[in-house]
Amino acid sequence: MPPSRPSARTQGGLAAVLALIAGYVDSYGFLNYRVYASFMSGDTTQTGLQAGQRRLAEAGHNLLPIPLFVIGVFLGTLITHSGLRHPLRWLLALVAALLIIDMGAVYLGAADWLSIAILSLAMGMMNSALSRVGGQSISLGYVTGGLNNVGRHLALAVKRAPLADAQGQSDTHGRRAALLAGIWLAFVVGALLAGAATPSFAVRTLLAPTLVLLALAASIRFPLAD
Repeated sequence: MPPSRPSARTQGGLAAVLALIAGYVDSYGFLNYRVYASFMSGDTTQTGLQAGQRRLAEAGHNLLPIPLFVIGVFLGTLITHSGLRHPLRWLLALVAALLIIDMGAVYLGAADWLSIAILSLAMGMMNSALSRVGGQSISLGYVTGGLNNVGRHLALAVKRAPLADAQGQSDTHGRRAALLAGIWLAFVVGALLAGAATPSFAVRTLLAPTLVLLALAASIRFPLAD
């Protein structure tokens, strides 16, 4: 018998954990390399700004994560749509493996660009792990879109507008706003934790998200939503 689909509550919990990891790795990457591994809007802005000021080496430095993130999303999507029995478990295990590789590369004294590439690839793959919670589309590392949807759902909740694609009586604009706000808050908490840990633990800061991802990969048994 195939495993049952996860509830929106279960999906929301997983989304919050993954958003926390995205914020954590983003904060770690920015503190060490002055680039974002997950927040591509920030890298895009910095690339354009530095190119406009003719600081081309710095612009290239901030451009590097973007294609690697896209490649990560591409590979992650291939995995989630593969014939593997538990694609989400494989995907999260691969993201954890990339973080382990990065820690090893830093320990061996590899160039910064290699770590930037590995972290961006990992976050791109992780971003493809979960794109919906119930009927609500989400993006784990794109906080601007999430906050935009929070404001939109709150406005429609005030107007008592019906939710066109409601997944049940409890699925309302207010609940979706709360879900998206919770994912945003998890991202902020992840960034806060990495900001506090990185000065003391250096590359070992990545041990925490690696262990969480491995635990998720070992325990998750439900399939991905279509």
